[in-house]
Amino acid sequence: MRILTINCGSSTLKFELFEAADDGERSVARGVVDRIGRRGSVEFISERGERTLQSSAAADYGEATLQAIRLLDSSGLLVGLEAVGHRVVHGGARFSEPTLVEAVAEDAIEELAELAPLHNGPALAAIRAAREALGPAMLQVAAFDTAFHTRMPRVARLFALPRHLVDEGILCYGFHGLSYEYVMGELHALDPEEAATSRVIIAHLGNGASMVAVRGGVSVDTTMGFTPVGGLVMSTRSGDLDPGVLLYLLDEKGLSPPEIGELITKQAGLLGVSETSADMRDLLGREAGDPRAAEAVALFCYQAKKFLGALAAALGGLDTLVFTGGIGERAATVRWRICEGLEFLGIRLDPDHNAGHAPVISRVGDPVTIRVIPTDENLMVARHTRDLVRATKEGA
Repeated sequence: MRILTINCGSSTLKFELFEAADDGERSVARGVVDRIGRRGSVEFISERGERTLQSSAAADYGEATLQAIRLLDSSGLLVGLEAVGHRVVHGGARFSEPTLVEAVAEDAIEELAELAPLHNGPALAAIRAAREALGPAMLQVAAFDTAFHTRMPRVARLFALPRHLVDEGILCYGFHGLSYEYVMGELHALDPEEAATSRVIIAHLGNGASMVAVRGGVSVDTTMGFTPVGGLVMSTRSGDLDPGVLLYLLDEKGLSPPEIGELITKQAGLLGVSETSADMRDLLGREAGDPRAAEAVALFCYQAKKFLGALAAALGGLDTLVFTGGIGERAATVRWRICEGLEFLGIRLDPDHNAGHAPVISRVGDPVTIRVIPTDENLMVARHTRDLVRATKEGA
């Protein structure tokens, strides 16, 4: 089955074409449309690893989707395409598993867009553009980041708000579920017993960042809550704030709700603290001579360390820690600073293994196994799309 996956980020669109069979999946081609809404580029990588780069001026995610589809079509790669799979960040209480994108599902995704404005709206634009380019008969599947957390204990999902608000759906939903699902699958392949019985914390650290505590393969608690803004410090998102800060901004500073939304999602985080960059690589390169960059890095690592300790408490201990995401996979310095001082939890890094980004970066015989596992959300979307399309056709 040939499947196209589309993954809308906060300013980029990643696309990948897969051949999905019973014995596994094979990437045929992939690419990225970046700096959407500004002058950017389209990077395209063929199955043979040949890389091409061309300028782009995609005004929005719909146009970026059309560019990706045209590029694949002009390369003759869309012949036999059977389905398009989309990563959709927020599924709310409506979606606990992937779903075919039909009118009812599309409306629900649109209703949830205000809870994940950087992602659900773009995903919806991509869905509609794919329908325009490929026709209404093309099957489309939405795979939700929130689905992984639907079995989380109710006490971990509750906010201390009046019960009628909870009943209306103001709960902790959790995100990055497709990444966590993939990482747990990889952990199971490496050591089935470890995946099934260990107390696991996964740190997905990238432009968006969160952590999850997993026991028996089930999400026990996570750092993001009602929206993807909460929890850890992120590239441009604030992470957790005292609710009084938002009231102060409303009442004393006179900011409107949209202005506050813009502030906490696009002007805060590493960018807001450093005042120079949202990119951890830039900040690490500047921290020796720029105290604002150094403070942004220090805050990111401190908050991550604090949340890691809290999740270990929720699990009643820790057996396995996994780093993933762009920062988690490639920033050895950040991993070291997060783990430093947590020896009382059994967390100890091997300096050489960590610097070399080894698959296992803890020392032999230590009580906590610390791993680096690259994530692959696109592949997870392709697997869900294949399974749902196959089930749909068999049930027709």
